[in-house]
Amino acid sequence: MKNKTILVTGGASGIGAAIVRKFACEKSTVYFIDTNQEAADQITEELNQTENSVHFLAGDISDFAAIKSLISQIPGKLDVLINNAGISHIGNLEHTSEEDFDKIFRVNVKGIFNCTQAAIGRLIADGGGSILNMCSVAATIGIPDRFAYSMSKGAVLSLSLSIARDYVDKNIRCNCISPGRVHTPFVDGFLAKNYPGKEKEMFEKLAATQPLGRMGSPEEIAELAYFISSDSGGFITGANYTIDGGFMGLKM
Repeated sequence: MKNKTILVTGGASGIGAAIVRKFACEKSTVYFIDTNQEAADQITEELNQTENSVHFLAGDISDFAAIKSLISQIPGKLDVLINNAGISHIGNLEHTSEEDFDKIFRVNVKGIFNCTQAAIGRLIADGGGSILNMCSVAATIGIPDRFAYSMSKGAVLSLSLSIARDYVDKNIRCNCISPGRVHTPFVDGFLAKNYPGKEKEMFEKLAATQPLGRMGSPEEIAELAYFISSDSGGFITGANYTIDGGFMGLKM
């Protein structure tokens, strides 16, 4: 992936930041979109100190006009688009407001639509490339109190398969990754907000739901994202890769 150009959404923290670091360390030119200016500036400064080529694009993926403008600013050939940005929501059908539903759909589904539609012309004109969407095990299994989130990730899986089918003759590959629980700042914030004083206990309980007995790391997800997006993954399209510590295949 040396000297190839990568675009990552939600690249300022968590899994997205790990993906940015991985590609940058492999000497790709990385552009990433996020709304968190402070965190984005930190990762950009950190990585560019070691002769990497990382560029922050401030923007909201739910705003199509803004995203189209940002992507048009990326010079040269675009090789890989990684739609990582997303948000979560806790609640079943009864505890999901219309506002919650619309927000999840606007970011997790329309955001991918916006970025991919804005980039697809570039990918076609440049002779092809790879699109990778961040899905979830919630797309294919019932998880308690994740109604809106699961709905959105089901849509991510379906749109990934549709794009893979429609653009296979354009030399464009499209796949998705379905992580299980991954230890990110979101998890720590969720536990602090909902289980004050019991964070360690609840963390261990959540980690134990995966047969390997722990949560994944952002770096492990980034390694899989790199392989699928690289030339080594060139025979992979229309696929959904679970990376979940055995959660789906070894139900206990």
